[in-house]
Amino acid sequence: MNALTIRLTTLLTIVLATALFRLVPHWPNFTPVAALALFGAATFDRKWLGLVAPFGAMLLSDAILGFHGSMGAVYISFGLTWLIGALALRRPTAGRVAGAALASSTLFFLITNFAVWYGSTFYPQTLAGLMGCYAAGLAFYDGQSFFLNGVLGDLFFSGALFGGYYLLQQRFTVLRPARA
Repeated sequence: MNALTIRLTTLLTIVLATALFRLVPHWPNFTPVAALALFGAATFDRKWLGLVAPFGAMLLSDAILGFHGSMGAVYISFGLTWLIGALALRRPTAGRVAGAALASSTLFFLITNFAVWYGSTFYPQTLAGLMGCYAAGLAFYDGQSFFLNGVLGDLFFSGALFGGYYLLQQRFTVLRPARA
Protein backbone atom coordinates (compact mmCIF):
# COMPACT_ATOMS: atom_id res chain seq x y z
CA MET A 1 0.00 0.00 0.00
CA ASN A 2 1.17 3.51 -0.70
CA ALA A 3 1.55 6.16 1.99
CA LEU A 4 -1.70 7.98 1.12
CA THR A 5 -3.71 4.76 1.36
CA ILE A 6 -2.14 3.86 4.72
CA ARG A 7 -2.78 7.36 6.07
CA LEU A 8 -6.41 7.38 4.87
CA THR A 9 -7.05 3.89 6.24
CA THR A 10 -5.60 4.86 9.61
CA LEU A 11 -7.68 8.04 9.76
CA LEU A 12 -10.88 6.21 8.79
CA THR A 13 -10.21 3.54 11.42
CA ILE A 14 -9.78 6.25 14.06
CA VAL A 15 -13.01 7.90 12.88
CA LEU A 16 -15.03 4.66 13.05
CA ALA A 17 -13.63 3.65 16.43
CA THR A 18 -14.38 7.08 17.84
CA ALA A 19 -17.89 7.16 16.38
CA LEU A 20 -18.75 3.84 18.03
CA PHE A 21 -18.38 5.52 21.41
CA ARG A 22 -21.67 7.32 20.83
CA LEU A 23 -23.45 3.97 20.96
CA VAL A 24 -22.14 2.90 24.37
CA PRO A 25 -23.58 4.29 27.61
CA HIS A 26 -22.07 7.68 28.46
CA TRP A 27 -22.83 10.92 30.29
CA PRO A 28 -25.21 13.22 28.40
CA ASN A 29 -23.29 15.30 25.81
CA PHE A 30 -19.99 13.53 26.64
CA THR A 31 -19.41 12.33 23.07
CA PRO A 32 -16.58 12.40 20.54
CA VAL A 33 -18.50 13.93 17.62
CA ALA A 34 -17.26 17.54 17.97
CA ALA A 35 -13.70 16.28 18.48
CA LEU A 36 -14.16 14.12 15.40
CA ALA A 37 -15.24 17.18 13.37
CA LEU A 38 -12.21 19.16 14.56
CA PHE A 39 -9.87 16.21 13.95
CA GLY A 40 -11.29 15.53 10.48
CA ALA A 41 -10.94 19.18 9.46
CA ALA A 42 -7.34 19.30 10.65
CA THR A 43 -6.02 15.95 9.43
CA PHE A 44 -7.79 14.84 6.26
CA ASP A 45 -6.02 15.84 3.06
CA ARG A 46 -9.41 15.91 1.34
CA LYS A 47 -11.19 18.30 3.68
CA TRP A 48 -14.66 17.19 2.59
CA LEU A 49 -13.92 13.74 4.07
CA GLY A 50 -13.29 15.40 7.40
CA LEU A 51 -16.80 16.86 7.21
CA VAL A 52 -18.43 13.64 6.02
CA ALA A 53 -16.91 11.69 8.94
CA PRO A 54 -18.85 13.30 11.82
CA PHE A 55 -22.04 13.56 9.75
CA GLY A 56 -21.77 9.90 8.78
CA ALA A 57 -21.13 8.91 12.39
CA MET A 58 -24.14 10.95 13.50
CA LEU A 59 -26.47 9.55 10.83
CA LEU A 60 -25.48 5.96 11.55
CA SER A 61 -25.81 6.31 15.30
CA ASP A 62 -29.02 8.39 15.03
CA ALA A 63 -30.53 5.63 12.91
CA ILE A 64 -29.91 3.29 15.86
CA LEU A 65 -30.58 5.71 18.73
CA GLY A 66 -33.50 7.54 17.14
CA PHE A 67 -34.08 10.81 15.35
CA HIS A 68 -35.42 13.94 17.10
CA GLY A 69 -36.77 17.39 16.32
CA SER A 70 -33.58 19.32 17.14
CA MET A 71 -31.34 17.32 14.83
CA GLY A 72 -30.94 20.18 12.36
CA ALA A 73 -29.38 22.35 15.06
CA VAL A 74 -27.07 19.53 16.10
CA TYR A 75 -25.86 18.93 12.55
CA ILE A 76 -25.41 22.68 11.92
CA SER A 77 -23.36 22.87 15.13
CA PHE A 78 -21.06 20.08 13.99
CA GLY A 79 -20.72 21.62 10.54
CA LEU A 80 -19.62 24.88 12.15
CA THR A 81 -17.31 22.94 14.46
CA TRP A 82 -15.69 21.42 11.37
CA LEU A 83 -15.25 24.96 10.01
CA ILE A 84 -13.56 26.01 13.26
CA GLY A 85 -11.17 23.08 12.84
CA ALA A 86 -10.50 23.89 9.18
CA LEU A 87 -9.64 27.49 10.01
CA ALA A 88 -8.00 27.27 13.43
CA LEU A 89 -6.19 23.94 13.23
CA ARG A 90 -4.19 24.17 10.03
CA ARG A 91 -1.17 23.67 12.29
CA PRO A 92 -2.57 22.00 15.40
CA THR A 93 -0.94 22.66 18.76
CA ALA A 94 -2.23 21.61 22.17
CA GLY A 95 -3.37 25.18 22.87
CA ARG A 96 -5.15 25.56 19.54
CA VAL A 97 -6.87 22.19 19.90
CA ALA A 98 -8.04 23.08 23.43
CA GLY A 99 -9.25 26.50 22.25
CA ALA A 100 -11.10 24.99 19.29
CA ALA A 101 -12.68 22.35 21.55
CA LEU A 102 -13.87 25.03 23.99
CA ALA A 103 -15.22 27.17 21.14
CA SER A 104 -17.06 24.19 19.65
CA SER A 105 -18.58 23.28 23.04
CA THR A 106 -19.86 26.82 23.50
CA LEU A 107 -21.17 27.00 19.94
CA PHE A 108 -22.97 23.66 20.30
CA PHE A 109 -24.54 24.76 23.59
CA LEU A 110 -25.74 28.09 22.22
CA ILE A 111 -27.16 26.70 18.97
CA THR A 112 -28.84 23.58 20.34
CA ASN A 113 -30.36 25.29 23.36
CA PHE A 114 -31.66 28.06 21.09
CA ALA A 115 -33.29 25.34 18.95
CA VAL A 116 -34.87 23.77 22.03
CA TRP A 117 -36.27 27.16 23.07
CA TYR A 118 -37.42 28.27 19.60
CA GLY A 119 -41.06 27.37 19.14
CA SER A 120 -41.11 25.57 22.48
CA THR A 121 -44.26 25.22 24.52
CA PHE A 122 -42.15 24.54 27.61
CA TYR A 123 -40.25 27.86 27.54
CA PRO A 124 -41.97 31.21 26.93
CA GLN A 125 -40.97 32.74 23.61
CA THR A 126 -39.33 35.70 25.32
CA LEU A 127 -35.79 36.69 26.18
CA ALA A 128 -36.46 35.47 29.73
CA GLY A 129 -37.61 32.14 28.31
CA LEU A 130 -34.45 31.83 26.22
CA MET A 131 -32.28 32.64 29.24
CA GLY A 132 -34.22 30.06 31.24
CA CYS A 133 -33.49 27.47 28.56
CA TYR A 134 -29.79 28.31 28.67
CA ALA A 135 -29.81 28.21 32.47
CA ALA A 136 -31.39 24.76 32.38
CA GLY A 137 -28.56 23.54 30.16
CA LEU A 138 -26.00 24.90 32.62
CA ALA A 139 -27.73 23.60 35.73
CA PHE A 140 -26.80 20.37 37.38
CA TYR A 141 -29.41 17.63 37.20
CA ASP A 142 -28.58 14.42 39.01
CA GLY A 143 -25.02 15.70 39.39
CA GLN A 144 -24.59 16.44 35.67
CA SER A 145 -24.46 19.59 33.57
CA PHE A 146 -25.13 19.20 29.87
CA PHE A 147 -22.78 22.08 29.07
CA LEU A 148 -19.99 20.93 31.40
CA ASN A 149 -20.28 17.38 30.08
CA GLY A 150 -19.96 18.74 26.54
CA VAL A 151 -16.86 20.76 27.44
CA LEU A 152 -15.23 17.83 29.22
CA GLY A 153 -16.09 15.44 26.40
CA ASP A 154 -14.81 17.78 23.70
CA LEU A 155 -11.55 18.39 25.58
CA PHE A 156 -11.05 14.71 26.42
CA PHE A 157 -11.78 13.35 22.94
CA SER A 158 -9.90 16.15 21.17
CA GLY A 159 -6.88 15.42 23.34
CA ALA A 160 -7.19 11.70 22.71
CA LEU A 161 -7.61 12.05 18.94
CA PHE A 162 -4.99 14.69 18.28
CA GLY A 163 -2.56 13.38 20.91
CA GLY A 164 -2.97 9.77 19.88
CA TYR A 165 -2.55 10.58 16.21
CA TYR A 166 0.52 12.67 16.97
CA LEU A 167 2.07 9.71 18.80
CA LEU A 168 1.23 7.42 15.87
CA GLN A 169 2.89 9.89 13.48
CA GLN A 170 6.06 9.87 15.61
CA ARG A 171 6.20 6.08 15.46
CA PHE A 172 5.07 5.63 11.83
CA THR A 173 6.44 8.37 9.60
CA VAL A 174 4.24 7.24 6.72
CA LEU A 175 1.31 8.82 8.60
CA ARG A 176 2.87 12.27 8.47
CA PRO A 177 1.30 14.52 5.87
CA ALA A 178 3.29 15.31 2.77
CA ARG A 179 4.40 18.95 2.89
CA ALA A 180 5.02 20.83 -0.32
